[in-house]
Amino acid sequence: MTVTTDLAARAPAPTEHGELLRWVAEVVALTRPDDVVWCDGSRAEWDRLTTQLVDAGTFVRLDEKAKPSSFWCVSDPADVARVEDRTFICSELELDAGPTNHWMHPAEMTAVLDDLYRGAMVGRTLYVVPFCMGPLGAADPKLGVQITDSAYVAVSMQVMTRMGARVLKALGSDAPFVKALHSVGAPLAPGQADVAWPCNETKFICHFPETREIRSYGSGYGGNALLGKKCFSLRIASVMGRDEGWLAEHMLILKLTSPAGAVHFVAAAFPSACGKTNLAMLSPTIPGWTVQTLGDDIAWMRPGADGRLYAVNPELGFFGVAPGTGPHTNPHAMTTLERGHTIFTNVALTDGGDVWWEGATDVPPAHLTDWHGQSWTPETGTPAAHPNSRYCTPMAQCPILAPEWDDPAGVPISAIFFGGRRRSTVPLVLESRSWAHGTFLGATLSSETTAAATGAVGVVRRDPMAMLPFLGYHVGDYLQHWLDVGARAGSAAPKIFYVNWFRRGPEGQFLWPGFGENSRVLKWAVERIEGTASGVQTPLGVVPTPGSLDLDGLDVDPADLAAALAVDREQWRDELPLLEEWFATIGDRLPGALRDELTDLRVRLG
Repeated sequence: MTVTTDLAARAPAPTEHGELLRWVAEVVALTRPDDVVWCDGSRAEWDRLTTQLVDAGTFVRLDEKAKPSSFWCVSDPADVARVEDRTFICSELELDAGPTNHWMHPAEMTAVLDDLYRGAMVGRTLYVVPFCMGPLGAADPKLGVQITDSAYVAVSMQVMTRMGARVLKALGSDAPFVKALHSVGAPLAPGQADVAWPCNETKFICHFPETREIRSYGSGYGGNALLGKKCFSLRIASVMGRDEGWLAEHMLILKLTSPAGAVHFVAAAFPSACGKTNLAMLSPTIPGWTVQTLGDDIAWMRPGADGRLYAVNPELGFFGVAPGTGPHTNPHAMTTLERGHTIFTNVALTDGGDVWWEGATDVPPAHLTDWHGQSWTPETGTPAAHPNSRYCTPMAQCPILAPEWDDPAGVPISAIFFGGRRRSTVPLVLESRSWAHGTFLGATLSSETTAAATGAVGVVRRDPMAMLPFLGYHVGDYLQHWLDVGARAGSAAPKIFYVNWFRRGPEGQFLWPGFGENSRVLKWAVERIEGTASGVQTPLGVVPTPGSLDLDGLDVDPADLAAALAVDREQWRDELPLLEEWFATIGDRLPGALRDELTDLRVRLG
């Protein structure tokens, strides 16, 4: 439905929700778009908007045989990743945002943003995008409405969320919803030509936890512009979870089934570009074991009546990093993408109308159009795809999607895995001593930074539960919330494991083959849960005993495996001051139980 900005003259909006209508009217008056469109989430809308984006030069339609109903686009080179330095938690009190977040008072930030939004949509269309995070049939569906001036965002939200007319129906006349306002910040004067990827040098991604609002300006990139993703599902939802007694986490969810038919659901937290999507769609190398996915990025875990934590994936699509994804590393992702209905951003375009990125094939094509839109050959000397290039594709197309993926009740979690990318120090796998100790391991999780966020790459930083960029409140309060959730669950709480697929030897070689072979580590963890696998206590936790990892059919150097599993006391003594330094940044709100865990580790290390 298209209406003019003259609210008195426009056709009736497809809702009677008074607060939503008031808010849309306020935004229209502030941003002054040329048109307003209420998105209905239909296939006809997808076809109309994607054609519009092709006509605008933003999208290139891919070959229908290679990638049906799919599109290639490239962003502005300055708009390729999450902008953490421009991301704010605008709580009433600065202390509530904590030391890991940028903060500005809500009134001050609102004034700054209103100045930027004023007239920001002149010459553009305003899209009203009603969406739901998680199954619409949930007892307490988490509804949102994004207002945006980006058709790219509108079609991407159709892939990533339950979006459109059915959400408007669920909103009724008065259901609560998260307000999410977004503008690329590129108004068009009369007669001014548009660009393929409009954005603004000034960028803000702001969250108002008390009022459950999100405001984003200046960026068209996914993590900054698809406000149902990190902004709602993690930063705002983490506050909801704190207030309501559940966890919103940066975690995949997968289903493991043994040859005997025993089923375990596990969740796992990894920083971006550390193999999370590959693990979510794992192809196990152990005969008889199967893996099915329920999501690759976000898990909402709520206590069930039996005390266990039950997880749902609030998303509907995969927004994955393309480079490194290929038939050897993640064949199920490749199959998902071949089924089409996918938006590719900042990968390379083949001459035949398909897409390519580093890792998609062993041998690159002889000629490509790279992510800068320039001619590329293997001799060019630069990556054809941006390291953080993305695919946005429907989860329902995944060939190993678990049948429980859309169950509003969620699935019971048996184990939680934390893992980062460390060349040394952290062993291949260990089991925590308790929930509090597992929380300590998650709180001190560290990884080398990647291209998924702006800034230096390869720097080791602490990333508690892989949530550092996504916390909606004080990190100390967040860690206490973890302890509280575990205390309430008691013996029903999931076991916690810590993994590191990326440990290297003295010659720089990976000590563990990774990818599908990681199923062997998962099998050991399941057997620990069931009480059938042996382990040895180390100062850091329980690691597999020799022979307890199933290595049948795997050619691995015993010395490499021993090194991968080793807990080096000297390396961990060197790590202690770094852990103390990290805890010092959290300040007085660091839970005492975690201080005790650090003291206990120091004692165990001698």
